Amino acid sequence: MIPVKQKHSYLKQFLIAVLITAISLSSIAQTGRVNLPELGNSASDVISNAEEREYAESLIRQMRAYELLDEDPLINDFFSNMGFKLASHSDQPEAAFTFVVLDQPIINAFAAPGGVIALYSGLILLADTQDEVAGVLSHEIAHITQLHMYRAFEKGKTMNMLAMLAMLGLILASGGNGEVIQGAVMGAQAAAVQAQINFTRHNEIEADRVGIRTLSAAGYDPQGMADFFEKMGQTSRANGEGPPEFLRTHPVSVNRIAEAKSRIQNLPPVVADEGRQFYIVQARLRALRKDDPQKAIKYFETELKKPLSDARKNGHLYGLAIATQRIAEYDKSEAILSDLLEKEPNRLAFQLQMANLQRVRGNSQQAIDSLASLYHIFPGNRAIALEYGQALLAEGDPKLAKTASSVLKQQLVTRKNDPRLYALYAQAAHLAGDEIRSTEAIAESYYQRGGTQEAITQLESLERRSDLDYYQRARVSARLMELRIEASESENSERG
Repeated sequence: MIPVKQKHSYLKQFLIAVLITAISLSSIAQTGRVNLPELGNSASDVISNAEEREYAESLIRQMRAYELLDEDPLINDFFSNMGFKLASHSDQPEAAFTFVVLDQPIINAFAAPGGVIALYSGLILLADTQDEVAGVLSHEIAHITQLHMYRAFEKGKTMNMLAMLAMLGLILASGGNGEVIQGAVMGAQAAAVQAQINFTRHNEIEADRVGIRTLSAAGYDPQGMADFFEKMGQTSRANGEGPPEFLRTHPVSVNRIAEAKSRIQNLPPVVADEGRQFYIVQARLRALRKDDPQKAIKYFETELKKPLSDARKNGHLYGLAIATQRIAEYDKSEAILSDLLEKEPNRLAFQLQMANLQRVRGNSQQAIDSLASLYHIFPGNRAIALEYGQALLAEGDPKLAKTASSVLKQQLVTRKNDPRLYALYAQAAHLAGDEIRSTEAIAESYYQRGGTQEAITQLESLERRSDLDYYQRARVSARLMELRIEASESENSERG
């Protein structure tokens, strides 16, 4: 019997291996639209559109269940916006994509069926510019738009994505048996190796060309793509280690980097953005990591001694403010944020962090007033809504809870898959006296984190209440039926 913590680690390893198995990618890109060979409706032969959507949604929920996702709204929304900007200039701008950040110190990225594209935090922290990260994303997008994974499945028939999901279900149903989990990890890793073999040089060159065209068309400097791969190689050689995980699953040769640089010369010049928001988000990611905040403080203080652009310097200062707040050095944090706001009074990240600091320090009314002003200017902004909702709920006042409930409910209209919003909304509804909405929100929060059975339990307890009106009972019963059907289908898949 292995320890619980080790079981959890094996489960994480397994899920990551399954994710990497989804598609092995590689390098850089070139200009010019690529004409795909006629394959017929190859995607539906491997996995239907409905199955694709179900796979993508299930994958996100499972990643949440194992706490793999970094869902900080400022971080997540920045890279989602970057991804959608690139996707809008791709060969399939109408395709569905979901962009996520994995809270893993690994230098890697992957794409999976259903348009799920993930960046590991280790990769983001290694980048020097936003163009380097955009280069990685554009290549991942190209593999999806060019149907490379489906062509690989059709050619080799070596891996069935639905079978991989069924295997994941069996592992989860095993109750954490160490031998089963370890075997699944090894099996998934072996499948990942086979998937890599199935990708031909033609596919990689095709993705290079499409990706670099997308990168340039979206206004990013295509040189960032080549620079990033060179940087990873230099990093691994300097440390005397093997290549980073990204290079193991995305093999890159010197010739391919040279070819990319050659192609870049034929592209129209791009006036690259200085990446001010990127440096802020990158610093936030580093400052909020789960390890000792003292490490982040040391990093920022060391970097700030170097000659830096204003954009980078402000990013590091912002990160330092967050890290010092984490160790309760509130005066230092406030002094840094005040200086930053004097330079950039309209920078939302600085405003939100100052409000957060004031709330933590007990200056709740100051925080609420500031956030109320921001919310009325940007009512659709998730980061503002979450911070505002938390500030209102911290007071424990039912009247303020009603305001928080309204703010959070409005967000859920367009963000129905956000468990953090549901959890806060549940708290707000409970404090405001609406126990029915609170329980429904708790159920949805469980579901979005992979807890389908827990969600069913919550709704069953709600359905047994005698005080539900017609519309409440109809709403609860309909959702309960959906979840029961999904749970039944999942159970049948595991057995089959």
